[in-house]
Amino acid sequence: MFIETPGPAAATAAGPAGRQARRAGSTRPSWKPYLYIAPAVILLLVWTYWPLGQTVNLSFYDWNLIPTKPKQFVDVQKYAKVLNLPELHQALLNTALYILAFLAISAALPLVFALLSRKVQGKARTVYQALIFVPFLITPVATSAIWRWLFAPEGGTIPAIAATLGSPMGNVFRDPNGSMLAVIVIVGWQMLGFGVLVVSAGLAGISPDYAAAASIDGASGSQITRRIIIPLLSPSLVFLCLMTILLSAQWTYPIIDLVTQGGPGNSSTNIYYLLYQFGFRNFDAGLSSAAGTLFFLGFGLVALVFVELSERLSFYDN
Repeated sequence: MFIETPGPAAATAAGPAGRQARRAGSTRPSWKPYLYIAPAVILLLVWTYWPLGQTVNLSFYDWNLIPTKPKQFVDVQKYAKVLNLPELHQALLNTALYILAFLAISAALPLVFALLSRKVQGKARTVYQALIFVPFLITPVATSAIWRWLFAPEGGTIPAIAATLGSPMGNVFRDPNGSMLAVIVIVGWQMLGFGVLVVSAGLAGISPDYAAAASIDGASGSQITRRIIIPLLSPSLVFLCLMTILLSAQWTYPIIDLVTQGGPGNSSTNIYYLLYQFGFRNFDAGLSSAAGTLFFLGFGLVALVFVELSERLSFYDN
């Protein structure tokens, strides 16, 4: 009985393929891709999650930031104190008002400016968009100095114009009814460019073939904008609204600190400035940490809900 064995040529052809098949079946997940993300993960742990963990831990202690004084464990007393503070209720209300105002300034107005910029052709469009975006590049310190000069009761440009129109204006930064409005105007002017940049980037990704096909079918310019452009812009608009909700308190903090200091009578304060007052003016690290932990949980919940809504409401151009 003879057993036929493969010849040298067949063995040579089958050898590499067989070895590759064996390797494919026996290989384990490679650890090399994790090396690429390791630096980012390490920095995220060191600069974000480690301080966050320290903040949560510190919220259960009474400490005045003096290194030589030991921390005193007080359980959840700081959380109970934060929830009962009248200043917190005022800061939350002001933060909600800031968010509503910036949703109009940072989301609605950029849509209008970005759509108008499409009618500007050539290099003029670049200049037009740059003029709108430039305020976003100015530091809060310089922004505050400019607007304090514009709103100066004596010699300021805006009070002079108001007086000419028959509406005299005092010091808006010391007026309980005008301080928040002044902060909204300053921050809105500075953040308008960010919204225009996001919306313009979304418009650049929309193919002009949609509008051309709709115009051939007899659609007007307003119909194309309302039924084609805006639905295709929905991912950018949802992202812009989410950033406005999450970052409005952060945007307003430096202007509040430099212009109004939260006053008069906490009329212009927000939750970030309240944290600063608790921690570095009252020297109550536990109270500030407890408030920061609650704000983190609240904004995290808002982010989760908003991301879920964005997946359902956004219209993607496939």
